[in-house]
Amino acid sequence: MKYILSTAVLAATLWHSPAEASDYPIVLVHGFQPAQLASRPNQTAVEQDGANYWQEFWLPKASARIDWPSHERITGRIISDYAWPVLRQLSQQGTCQSGCIFVTHSTGDLVTRYILDNQALWLQNAGLQPLNIVATLDFAGAGGGSELADLAINVANGGSWIDATLRYAISLWLGDIPSPGNLGVLNDLRVNTARQLAAFPDARIPRIRMVAASNDYFGTTGLFLPGTDDGVVASHSSCGAANVAAFTSCASQLGFDGKLATQSQPVTSFMPYHYPMLMSNNYSHNGILTDRQRGQVTLANTSVNFTDQTGYGFDSDDISSGWWIFRSTYRVVRGSDQFSLSELVYQELLD
Repeated sequence: MKYILSTAVLAATLWHSPAEASDYPIVLVHGFQPAQLASRPNQTAVEQDGANYWQEFWLPKASARIDWPSHERITGRIISDYAWPVLRQLSQQGTCQSGCIFVTHSTGDLVTRYILDNQALWLQNAGLQPLNIVATLDFAGAGGGSELADLAINVANGGSWIDATLRYAISLWLGDIPSPGNLGVLNDLRVNTARQLAAFPDARIPRIRMVAASNDYFGTTGLFLPGTDDGVVASHSSCGAANVAAFTSCASQLGFDGKLATQSQPVTSFMPYHYPMLMSNNYSHNGILTDRQRGQVTLANTSVNFTDQTGYGFDSDDISSGWWIFRSTYRVVRGSDQFSLSELVYQELLD
């Protein structure tokens, strides 16, 4: 729900004009693609993989994408060869002049944090206008890193304590165990490394978080992730927590299932300008991007302001069931029983 009406100029950018226009031009930044570690795609293949990544819902709604290869490093060729040309053209075309939104998934959260911290300086040094990014919408964000990346590197290097369960979990996630010399962005996804990359950006851009808590890997990967997880990243990362711990929720009085109750170990301190918005134990790390309704969604924060001071939020209902001491109340986002999580976000924050 939009609380203050706002308009933006929708400009044609790199690949196509969006088929369905939002109030702000949308720039997509995808996540880690494990198959690229072995395939080491060229630029054409990287762009095709980027388009395929978003095709189920977000692709036709975007004005531009930052497609990047997973076999490279963030501070290396990912930025210089893949992100920078897009940022430069967005500035030259004035796409973000009236404000634009970055929509990220997984490691795209970490790539975007580095961009937010540096894009103004990069563009000014090139004689160009910095981008006016009013917010990011981060789905299953890996900005805090993933313990699976640490373990995958250990497995690839033949660490001494590897067991069959760990090897199976890593193979479910990556498909194949990577070779030691071909780890690419996995190096950046290590928890300590990720948390040191642009950890305190100067840009005061709200990072609005959509957080999942289901698992596509039969729960196997979750054995190696602290607290509640989505199968790939733990909630310390997806919620945007300032520190690493076995967190059970992004909110102190609300569970991932929407139950209103005091949480045993909630996130209480967040990275700068990180705001968890939607949570659900019905969506997984990969399922959160699809256009399939998988179950009800709950609301960690009722509203947030973009940098242009336009306020946005969701409507929800508190629904009680049971009797006496068995009575429980659940907070449910309106429409989450009908629409996918991605559709909910688009309708309420962008459409």
